[in-house]
Amino acid sequence: MGSNGAWHPAMGGDSPELDARSRRILDFEREWWRTPGPKERAIRERFGISSARYHQLLHRLIDQPEALTYDPMLVRRLRRLREARRRKRFARRLGVED
Repeated sequence: MGSNGAWHPAMGGDSPELDARSRRILDFEREWWRTPGPKERAIRERFGISSARYHQLLHRLIDQPEALTYDPMLVRRLRRLREARRRKRFARRLGVED
């Protein structure tokens, strides 16, 4: 543990497990398309938060090493999608759209 009590990858050893909410978010993201209706409604019903807040939490979560350990395929896919969206936004700002 670091001085603030948080685990840090540079410390070595096993990473701590994700908390229950983080696991539920990753589990939902893996299977949300199976739920009937819009994703935004499923987020509100399951987590009691807005879609915008959910995505803030999700994007912060996929940067955590514990998330990568919990579901490597999902986290890598979400990181790739996020990076592709960032590149597209950046290209649009530069006027270099595909």
